[in-house]
Amino acid sequence: MEILAAYDLTRSYRDTAEMCGVSHNTVKAYVQAREAGGEEPAVVRRGRKTDLYLEQMRSWVEASRGKIRGDVVHEKLLALGYDGSIRTTRYVLADLKQAYRQENARVHRPWTPGPGLWLQFDYGDGPVVDGAKTVLFCAWLAFCRFRIVIPLLDKTMPNVFAALDRCFRLIGGVPTYVLTDNEKTVTIEARLLETVVLIIKSGEEMVIHVMPARRQYWDLLP
Repeated sequence: MEILAAYDLTRSYRDTAEMCGVSHNTVKAYVQAREAGGEEPAVVRRGRKTDLYLEQMRSWVEASRGKIRGDVVHEKLLALGYDGSIRTTRYVLADLKQAYRQENARVHRPWTPGPGLWLQFDYGDGPVVDGAKTVLFCAWLAFCRFRIVIPLLDKTMPNVFAALDRCFRLIGGVPTYVLTDNEKTVTIEARLLETVVLIIKSGEEMVIHVMPARRQYWDLLP
């Protein structure tokens, strides 16, 4: 809402300032300019004492990943010749940290599964058999109320793929994607394996994509 229009409704500098998100002094200047028949007052930005050190403060925020405290920044600025108050330092630092969080915010991509499209699996602690600890392979299919649990000796790739093969035979089909939380099974040094799982059925090769539950890999989805 425009300042003058809001003032005509409230007839109060402070109420208008709260509605428009400006200072009550700004509202007063606009009203006085209209009553005098002049133009709207030009917006003049007053400089801060921190302007000379803004780039240095921004570098400290980035180096600390937005964790640096206001008193620490103020001490560093005093060593550089800054003569402003700690209140100004904290005020400017809060804006810099807010901008840093917005630029580096983690974006969550929504998961929208379809029937038969996604299968997810994870692991649980299994019983001890002949002194050896086992692993439970737990899989579930989107839009399905059944859960599949298969005991394994370990999480090595041959055992995991054998469990996936058994899982596909139990559900009677092959999903397009398999989501796993164990990246080491399907990655090498933070890179996806070049190979995909091949399931032989009726003489045809059925291809699925094993994807880690990490957002940096999801851009690779076909």
